[in-house]
Amino acid sequence: MGLNDPQWGKRRGNSGPPDLDEIVRNFNRKLNEIFGKKGGGSDDGDSSDGGSGMPSGKGIAAIVVLLVLAWLGSGFYIVDEGQRGVVLRFGKHVETTQPGLRWHIPSPVEVVESVNIGQVRTVEIGYRNNVRSKVLKESLMLTDDENIIDIQFAVQYILNSPENFLFKNRDPESTVLQVAETAIRQVIGTSKMDFVLYEGREEVTTKTTKLMQEILDRYQIGILINRVTMQNAQPPEQVQAAFDDAVKAGQDRERQRNEGQAYANDVIPRAQGGAARLLEEALGYKQRVISAATGDASRFVQVQAEYTKAPEVTRERMYLDTIQQVLSSTSKILIDQEKGGGNLLYLPLDKLIQTDSAATRPSAAPVRQQSEPQESDVSSRTRESFRSRERETR
Repeated sequence: MGLNDPQWGKRRGNSGPPDLDEIVRNFNRKLNEIFGKKGGGSDDGDSSDGGSGMPSGKGIAAIVVLLVLAWLGSGFYIVDEGQRGVVLRFGKHVETTQPGLRWHIPSPVEVVESVNIGQVRTVEIGYRNNVRSKVLKESLMLTDDENIIDIQFAVQYILNSPENFLFKNRDPESTVLQVAETAIRQVIGTSKMDFVLYEGREEVTTKTTKLMQEILDRYQIGILINRVTMQNAQPPEQVQAAFDDAVKAGQDRERQRNEGQAYANDVIPRAQGGAARLLEEALGYKQRVISAATGDASRFVQVQAEYTKAPEVTRERMYLDTIQQVLSSTSKILIDQEKGGGNLLYLPLDKLIQTDSAATRPSAAPVRQQSEPQESDVSSRTRESFRSRERETR
């Protein structure tokens, strides 16, 4: 029904707008009906509250209780696994809650911020998303031997203090990137180029991790470095070809050096061994000569003492010993033919002895020991045959 309807004026008794008091009374009556109360007023303006047009005290109390319960219920929250709940009261940190169902004083008194401490975050230095997408202002670094190196690496970190992470750093990712770049530049600046490119990669990452953690702990931003991974390390692209040639030349030099060292290791021990052998032989010869001279001198003294006692016997003995010593090293045979002449058959004893010794030389040691009596037997048989032939010729 519109306000311009003529029936509206008849019902109201006039043609003016609707009465606001009546609207309030109707609204109050509906609220009382909802809470089980009787109607609070009539059409003539009478009401149970004395015609004030306001809801009763019990209704207002019920509404207030419901609103308070709803407000208190909004304080329940759940902290997921791997996260921490940081409770702030009027912007000030009051506590950090563990995973599970928790409650705090609802807003605007307290608010909760969830911080994921189990997530492994990554910061890339020298590249973005791909090692080919290089950031040269971060990747180009100067080594201790004044060479430029192009290096890309990634830093993985986690949170160990949610409070410090939220309140003591405005941009944590940017801070970690700057700290990582500072640490790696310091480590590279104190290392040689070849050391960084080849054998020293693990040591470089270890030193960088330790230095980064020291800086972050000094800043107290609640970050723990998990791992530093070197993705790529090489000379700048502009000098890559020249660097490859230098590396190849260095490898050739190292190969030749190793070959020379191997030759020296083979020749020097041999020369040292030959020198030691000659020295030992000289010392042995020295001792032998000294011992022989000492023995000859002692023998001469003894012979002289015996000569004074029996000159003739000693002289004859010396003569025989000398003849035996001289003739023992010769192959000549002397035959005495003073008592008679005649044909004399010559038996080459020296050739027979040499032949027999050559035949027994290849045999084993026991065989050689057994061949000595055989040689004496051959010699004895030879002498007997020689004597028999001599008797026949006579």
